Amino acid sequence: MDVRFSLCCLLLSILASFRCFSVVYGDANLTKSSPTPINRDLYHSSSDLIEEIKSMVHRHPDKLTIETMKTANKGYEAEITVVTYCRSRKESDDRSKFRILLSFGQHGRELITTELALRILSILSEEQFLPKMNRATLDSILDKVTVKVVPMENLNGRKLVEAGDLCERRNVKGVDLNRNWGVDWGKKEKDYDPYEENPGSAPFSEPETQIMRKLAISFDPHIWVNVHSGMEALFMPYDHKNVTPEGLTAHRMKLLLEELNKVHCHKRCMIGSGGGSVGYLAHGTATDYMYDIVKVPMAFTFEIYGDGTASPKDCFKMFNPVELTTFRRVLNGWASAFFTIFKLLPDQLDVHSKAAAATSNLDKSVSMDEYLDGYLVERRSRRGKKMEVIEVGMQEIRTYFRLFLLSSVLLLFMFCSRISKGSRQIVSPMSL
Repeated sequence: MDVRFSLCCLLLSILASFRCFSVVYGDANLTKSSPTPINRDLYHSSSDLIEEIKSMVHRHPDKLTIETMKTANKGYEAEITVVTYCRSRKESDDRSKFRILLSFGQHGRELITTELALRILSILSEEQFLPKMNRATLDSILDKVTVKVVPMENLNGRKLVEAGDLCERRNVKGVDLNRNWGVDWGKKEKDYDPYEENPGSAPFSEPETQIMRKLAISFDPHIWVNVHSGMEALFMPYDHKNVTPEGLTAHRMKLLLEELNKVHCHKRCMIGSGGGSVGYLAHGTATDYMYDIVKVPMAFTFEIYGDGTASPKDCFKMFNPVELTTFRRVLNGWASAFFTIFKLLPDQLDVHSKAAAATSNLDKSVSMDEYLDGYLVERRSRRGKKMEVIEVGMQEIRTYFRLFLLSSVLLLFMFCSRISKGSRQIVSPMSL
C-alpha cells in the first residue's frame, strides 16, 4: 500500500512538474515570438500626421504650400501629399534656386521615415530648430533652396500596417513601389522574393509611381533623396548593378556621403552603390530612374535606422525605434544631416547644371508612354480646386498610337512600292 501511494505521489509530481515546465516554456516562447506593436505614444497615425502637416502649412502660408496629387489605374486609386517649401512663395518657380525632392514612407512599415519628414518640415517652417545651427546660418541656407517633401508616398500600404500587418512594405495591390520604376524593371535575381519584391505588371503600373514620376519630371530637381529604414546607410546609384557612376558629379556625390557619414553617422553608415553595398541587386528602383532618366545630378537612397538584433518577424522593432531616446536621436541626427546637404549643395553643384544636362523631356529620354502616364494625373490644390485633365485610359491611348504608327508604316511601304513599280516601266525602254 505504501509503495503504491509513493508511486502515485511520484507520478503526480512528475506530471505537475511537466505541466509547470510546459506553461513556463510556452509563455516564454509566446513572449519571444510576439511582435512589438506600434508605439502610439511616439508615432502618429497616417491621418494624424497628414492633418498635422496641413495645419502647419496653414500656419505658415508665406513659406509652405501643399497639394494632393491623385490618380487611378484599373479601379485602384492612390493619392500623394506634396509640401513645397520656399521662403518667398512668389519665388517658388525661381530656377535660380537649388531644387530638392525628398520622399518618405515608400514602404509602409517604415514609420520612422514619415516622422523624419514631419521633423524636417517643422524646422523649415521654423517651429523647431536644430541645436547646433544658429538662425542666421539657417536663413542663409534656406534662401538658396526650394524643397518639395513627400511625407508619405505609400499611404495605402501604411494603412495596412496600422491595421496590424506590421511587415507590409508593398501597396494595397501587393506591389513593391521601389521595384516598379522603369530602369531595368522586372529582372529577377537568384534570391528574388516574389512576395517582398513584386515589381507589378509593368513599369509604372502603380498610381503611386506614376504620380512620383510626374512630380520629378515637372520639378526637375538637383537632388533626390529616397528615405528608408532597415539599416544605417548612405547609398548612391546604382541599385541594379554593382558599380557607381563616373565623372566629376559622381565624385562629388561620394565626397558628400563621406562627409555625412563622418559628421552625422559617426562612420557607422554603409556607403556606396546600393547594388554593391547591400549584398543584392535591386531592379526598377526610384533612385536609378531619377539618376538615369530624369537626369538628377545627385540621387541618393538613405537608410536611417535598423535594429539588427530584432527577429525577422518583429518588423516594427526591426525598422523603427521603439523607445523615446533612440527615437529622438534618429530624428535629430538625420534632420541635421539633411540641413548639412542644403548647406553644402552650393559647393557641390552649379544651380544651372541641369540646363546643360537636359533642356526638355525628350533630352531626358522620356518616352511617349512615360509622358502620357506621367501627365494625365488628377491634381487637387490646397484649396480643393481640381485641375482638369483628360480622363482617358492609358492602355487605349498606347494601343491607338501604336496602330497609327503601324498603319503609317504600311501606307508608306505601299506608296513606295507603287513609285518603284512605275519607275521601272518608264526607265526600262530607255535602257534598251
